[in-house]
Amino acid sequence: MELDDLLTRPEGKTLEFKRDFSSPDRIIRTLVAFANTAGGTVLVGVEDKTRNVVGVADPLTEEERAANLVADSILPQLLPEIEILPWRNTQLLALRIHPEWTTPHYVKKLGPERGVFIRVGSSNRRADPSIIAELKRNVGNQSYDEYALPNLELDSLDFELAVDLFSGIRRLTRRDMQTLKLARAHRGRIVPTVGGVLLIGKDRLTSFPDAEMRVARFDGTTRADILDMQDIRAPLPRIVDEAVAFVQKHTSRKAVFGGTRRIDRWTIPVDALREAVINCVVHADYSQTGAPLRLALYDDRLEIENPGLLPAGTTIEDIKRGISRPRNRVLARFFRELHLIEQWGSGVRRMTEACIAAGLPAPEFEEIATHFRVTLGLPKSAAPTRLQARSVLGGREETALAFLKERGKSGAAVQEITNHLGVTPKTTRAALKRLVARRLAVVVGSSAKDPQRRYFATAEGERAACSIQPAKN
Repeated sequence: MELDDLLTRPEGKTLEFKRDFSSPDRIIRTLVAFANTAGGTVLVGVEDKTRNVVGVADPLTEEERAANLVADSILPQLLPEIEILPWRNTQLLALRIHPEWTTPHYVKKLGPERGVFIRVGSSNRRADPSIIAELKRNVGNQSYDEYALPNLELDSLDFELAVDLFSGIRRLTRRDMQTLKLARAHRGRIVPTVGGVLLIGKDRLTSFPDAEMRVARFDGTTRADILDMQDIRAPLPRIVDEAVAFVQKHTSRKAVFGGTRRIDRWTIPVDALREAVINCVVHADYSQTGAPLRLALYDDRLEIENPGLLPAGTTIEDIKRGISRPRNRVLARFFRELHLIEQWGSGVRRMTEACIAAGLPAPEFEEIATHFRVTLGLPKSAAPTRLQARSVLGGREETALAFLKERGKSGAAVQEITNHLGVTPKTTRAALKRLVARRLAVVVGSSAKDPQRRYFATAEGERAACSIQPAKN
């Protein structure tokens, strides 16, 4: 376990800092949340707010205490990796949890209904019944859209709609209804699946009233004033086309001439827009109620949001690397057969490449409450972002950030940065304080007076440093 790497990372979905075991209940909830989500590490001996490293006075005793605490407080049994890590003249304790897909883990004294927690960002959230149900489905290795709906008859599926959707791609037969898992055998009958009803159900909104997309164009950068709004209730594959058309109705395009040909380019790259909408439709958690798909267009950005966090065991860093675990296997296969999805995990990469090629910032991905949101920035009319560093940072901050990026994992002390900037230590500390406040840099040390305190560029800071030309002082 790389301690230096852990200390420079912010608290998040897979990492939490704790000063000590004075609040064991919070640590137990965090371990449960890690086990039910994507795994993670609790690092004991670090103040979570200041990042000061205080160490663990008696690590062997605390190691035994941690093991007993976990064994007595969590069901089903959880076996964390507990490791003592040396740091300068002290030691830290790391409790590492791997994602457990056996059954939802819960805090013993709270019970299996109130004691299940999941990790959302850097906080623990009590799982509601729909999330607990999804965690249990992971145990059976079956996605929600593969479940049979025995209360419906096979003729509740619109076979003609399926034929029309596949027109020009392949000839569809009624046997394909089972091959594509739109229907399945159940107690001697062939009945629709959840995925079948979601995709081609004749009356799908009766069974799934939230299987629609609400789209809106807002005036400005907030939701105060609505210019246009629409509920798209088309079959899921056609929602994609209608959502793209709505965005294009409210955005501009320009003509670019290459040789003798005119090429029209939209404000938001069509490839990125389609990928974002497809991901929203395919990966939504349709077991949630009161949570339709949403698309919100502002002056400076486009937000596309679906109910459901990332599938258990998956982080935002994973999807950026192309690691994919589809929540809805029936929907994912259907969209792939329609050639709307190329291959698992490639959508985020193509979306990012399309935005960068158009001169836009890379898409932002967030887990918010029980939803997942993708944000696409609009060109120059957008409000300044952290990556537009020249408009946000001063020249000294830019130069310091570029220096930290060059130093990489070795980081830099205040005096080293001061020498590089050619200013006073006080001026340097002020610049570094602004970088830390914007989460472009992080500081690691035992206290504010620690002579060995070092500053490191965060991943976001490194991206920002790539987009600026450091100013000369």
